[in-house]
Amino acid sequence: MTTRLKTLGVAAAAAAIAISTAITAHAEEPTTEDVPGAPDVHGSGCDALKEELGPDGLDRIFKQSASAAIAAIPSLSTYSSAISGGLNPAVNVVNVLDNGPYNVFAPTDEAFAKLDPAELEALKADPDRLYATVYYSMSLGLLGPEDVHGKLTSQEGRQITVTGKGGDIKVDDTAKVVCAGVTAENAKIYLIDTVLSPDNALPATATTTTSPTETTEATETTEPSETTETSEAVEPTETTETEAA
Repeated sequence: MTTRLKTLGVAAAAAAIAISTAITAHAEEPTTEDVPGAPDVHGSGCDALKEELGPDGLDRIFKQSASAAIAAIPSLSTYSSAISGGLNPAVNVVNVLDNGPYNVFAPTDEAFAKLDPAELEALKADPDRLYATVYYSMSLGLLGPEDVHGKLTSQEGRQITVTGKGGDIKVDDTAKVVCAGVTAENAKIYLIDTVLSPDNALPATATTTTSPTETTEATETTEPSETTETSEAVEPTETTETEAA
């Protein structure tokens, strides 16, 4: 009888341990609420972006590389081709972009459609110009819509000027951000309504080119000839005439 009770006690204890382990394991499993989602986006075009991405689209992009995230956004298909060799096989910056972090100012398909057809064809046919254009749309960093304003040095070398915050942001005073802060694994993506051109930016060294000229002009205003004229005003001949008298 005692042996039977002991057996039952051991079995009950084993069952209790198993139930406790199962409950603990279940409690430690992450829930949907524990997994961080993509930060919210801002701008007048964000509702349209969410609609084209479908349910949880921003959360899916949140886990992708920059190039994959851009490729996953239907309205960025032309820009995706521009950075990946689709417009010109000689121009492929995917490896550079995916080794970010980068702030990416990505023109939408509608932005490319605003270009004159001849200008777009010329852009496709000129690798140097296409490289400059896509690199000008990228700047090192990972800045959200509240912090992206100011002067940003592009991958191309010239500075991008960003003004505004949140859902009201402009780039180089020519492009409006239609949806700001789409977050990928290594990028903040800003959908813009105009293709940026490095020709609209000042070189990063522009502020230093005027300094030597201004300094030279300042020294030239103090002309040594004025000092010479002053010394000539006291003529030694007057002293000679006095002695002669």
